[in-house]
Parts: sequence; C-alpha cells; structure tokens
Amino acid sequence: MTKKTNKKLNSPSNKCPECGTSMKEATGKLSFPVNGEEISVSGLTFLKCQKCQEMILRLDESRKLREQAIELYRKKYHLLSGDEIRSLRERNDLTQAQFASLLRLGVNTISRWESGRNVQTSAMDVLLRLIRDVPGTLAYLQELAA
Repeated sequence: MTKKTNKKLNSPSNKCPECGTSMKEATGKLSFPVNGEEISVSGLTFLKCQKCQEMILRLDESRKLREQAIELYRKKYHLLSGDEIRSLRERNDLTQAQFASLLRLGVNTISRWESGRNVQTSAMDVLLRLIRDVPGTLAYLQELAA
C-alpha cells in the first residue's frame, strides 16, 4: 500500500482525500457511461473540494446516478424496460437461463437487464421486440437452439 492510499483511508470523511482540505456538499450534474455513451444526471448531491475540485459521491447517490443514467438511456433510445423484458420472458414461460440460451447470452445478462443494473443494446432490443410482436419468432429461435 502506498502512502497516498494510506492517507486516503485514514482521512476524516469531511477532508479531501487528495489535498486534505475540508469538502463541502454540492448539488449538480454528473455523468455515467451507459453502453459507451456518457449520460448526464442532474440533481445529485456529492462532496466537492473547493481547492482541488476532487468529488466524492456517497454510496446511495452513486446508485442513484447509475439507475437514473440507465433509465435516461432507455428513454432516449426507446428501449424496453427491465420490467417489460421480465414480462416478455414470463409470458413465454421461460426461465432466465432458457431465455439467455435462446438469445445466446449469459444468464447474468438477463438478470441485469431485468433488475435495471444494465441495459440492452439497440440491436438486442430489436430482437426482444420481434419476440414480443412477431408471431413465430420465439419458435424460430427455439428451433435454432435445438
């Protein structure tokens, strides 16, 4: 462990881990990467150093940043929500593992989409909509997987 790391671990919560100056609470806009695109989320609260501009995001605000960025990305590109993906899978009586196998994905990917922790690509969203909207698509994918 370097001295800098030790300093960061031992710093009081209101002191900047970079320069030791007292940090102040601020509210503003931060960005989070979703599928390679930076998505800006407003109204987040964080600690900011007035001297070196270092920012620290609390755990609950970090979760809020990720969740809102994913939601904004889905809305921007008109992608199915996690609940819509889960509903599609359940309407077709498929487990996450079965659905993942048909889509040639890992089970964790389906779980992350449904829980809102990750977002599908636009191309995968088109395939999901085909399964939902075009009769016979699911049967075709099941034949391919057999």
